[in-house]
Amino acid sequence: MKKADLIQKSKRVVIKIGSALLIDKKKDKLNSKWLNSLAFDLNDLIKLNKEVIIVSSGSIGLGQKQLGLLGNLTLDEKQAAAATGQITLAHAWKEVMGIHGLNIAQILLAPDDTETRRKHLNARATLLKLLELKVIPVINENDTVSTEEIKFGDNDRLAARVAQMCSADLLILLSDINGLYSSDPNKNKDSIFIDEINEITSEIENMAGPTQTSISSGGMITKIEAAKISTTAGCDMIICDGRLNNPLKNLKQNNSKFSWFKASERPISARKQWISGALQVKGKITIDQGAVEAIKRGNSILSAGIVKTEGIYEKGDLIKVIDKNKNFIGKGLVHYNNSEVELIKGLKSNNIESILGYRGKDEVVHRDDLVLEKVKSKN
Repeated sequence: MKKADLIQKSKRVVIKIGSALLIDKKKDKLNSKWLNSLAFDLNDLIKLNKEVIIVSSGSIGLGQKQLGLLGNLTLDEKQAAAATGQITLAHAWKEVMGIHGLNIAQILLAPDDTETRRKHLNARATLLKLLELKVIPVINENDTVSTEEIKFGDNDRLAARVAQMCSADLLILLSDINGLYSSDPNKNKDSIFIDEINEITSEIENMAGPTQTSISSGGMITKIEAAKISTTAGCDMIICDGRLNNPLKNLKQNNSKFSWFKASERPISARKQWISGALQVKGKITIDQGAVEAIKRGNSILSAGIVKTEGIYEKGDLIKVIDKNKNFIGKGLVHYNNSEVELIKGLKSNNIESILGYRGKDEVVHRDDLVLEKVKSKN
């Protein structure tokens, strides 16, 4: 497939819009002219029978202005700003889409809505029903209840989780940069533009840098993380410059410049997609080399292969798996809590009952609940 055909050949499209695009920094208010031009683009997609989901930032930035809050905000100030700005943002979306006779629905997602499997499935069902009813969902993180400890932290990863959740074909990150560069193009004039990315290697990850704007929380680092989530789920991802009016129309031009992260040709199962994309890791176990080799052959993690446990976690929580050299091996859902793992680590499975007083599972992490880190090449 050619880059110019990405939108045309995608049925379900998730579009993420950053705060830097929605808010006019010079006037400290919503960039209405730009938003109206985007509405025309979205209407064109709907006419082509595309299913569209919007992930929209901007509520904190808008609310901050309305409440007269200055500088770096505290958590409670951010939550107050989000609660205030969300009304303005939702109203703006309803107005601009209403001009075209399009219905929108507002959905506020907290991290727990995607990290908890049952809530993840419920949110997916709601999204799919809205799309069936020809409604455009407009999604934002529920900043009024999220805390610094349990939040997406940016809407790039939220958009990727949404794309994964609804089995989207394409994720478009409208940004204030036209794609991925070998280094920061603002600091290095010899920086090389990366046109197509077939695989997210260590070299690709090292190209990312910190966010450049005060009103957005993302940056290239979070976009790379979003690409990992979406491409693993079989969804292509685009990073493109959305600052000009009609950004989606511009994207469809043959000479349009953007970075294309290609979807995996062999996406993992839906359950493992959810595990792979999960952000809330509760603890960590260290396994010996024998266990590392065993799980690479498709086996589960048994108590005998565990040498150390860290953190506080309960049965069913997501934990990280590392080797003795602290290399990241993967992550999975654990069948015992941290206190129990501490007692049974290094022991054979047939000893678990005598140690814990009940007969649990032989596997501490079952292979069906384990996602291994993909081996990264340098090219």
